Amino acid sequence: MRKNVLAVLVGGALGSLLRYGINLGTLPFSFPFGTLLENIVGSFLLGILTGWFLYIKSPEWVKAGLGVGLCGGFTTMSTFAGDVFLMGSDTSVLLTFIYIISSIVGGILFALIGIVSGRMLAEKRLSVQKEGEVE
Repeated sequence: MRKNVLAVLVGGALGSLLRYGINLGTLPFSFPFGTLLENIVGSFLLGILTGWFLYIKSPEWVKAGLGVGLCGGFTTMSTFAGDVFLMGSDTSVLLTFIYIISSIVGGILFALIGIVSGRMLAEKRLSVQKEGEVE
């Protein structure tokens, strides 16, 4: 249990620092590109991890640190919701709608691509391990 908590703490700190760096780099834009990028990349990364961990046994603290910690600290639903609210009052309805749809559909699509990619990587690793055992 302590390992899990420490792993989530460290992963969350790293994910939050990465998110902060992206936000700083995208401040000049009036569109919330940083939040969109963080959520789509985070969905893809969590998908890869999910696909990988379905096949490859790993300690629970590794899963918690990477999934809950790193991905949870990197992605941000609350900022997305805040962006939508602010855009709704300051920006065109069309641009706000594009942001909402691209965030939701993009997140789900990239999570799916990540899961498939993670499974493929895990299956490849397992087949290489089995070939090494046969020889």
